[in-house]
Amino acid sequence: MFAAALTVSQAYAVNPDEVLDDPALEARAREISTGLRCLVCQNQSIDDSDAPLAKDLRILVRERLVAGDTDAEAKSFLVSRYGEFVLLKPTFSSKNLILWSFGPLVLILGIFGIFRLYRKNKQVADKAKEAGSETLSDEERSRLKKILSDESNA
Repeated sequence: MFAAALTVSQAYAVNPDEVLDDPALEARAREISTGLRCLVCQNQSIDDSDAPLAKDLRILVRERLVAGDTDAEAKSFLVSRYGEFVLLKPTFSSKNLILWSFGPLVLILGIFGIFRLYRKNKQVADKAKEAGSETLSDEERSRLKKILSDESNA
């Protein structure tokens, strides 16, 4: 009785009616279930989730194992039905590589763009400084004084 209580306490969300009679098959089912994502909760394995869909998926895994499927076949069956999102640890593929490298690539391009913008603004400021440092000719000074005096009189 005590051993049965320990088994149930470790079962998390697995209900007693879902547990297989064969301990080896049950261990395989639990191992597979811990690697599959609950499509309702999305951050829990189907083994930990209480959602009705997670229960259905746990039962489906056990049915596949009882039917004689290997662990890989049971997982691939669920992936073919629900997509790779059902796996908590996705397989390595070129799509995943592109997805994971996109973030750092955008960061590098952003830093490069900010650097280029900073250099361009600095060049414009330096050119303006150089243009402003030129002295005015006598004619330009007299025109400037005339314009300023006209504005102050108005």
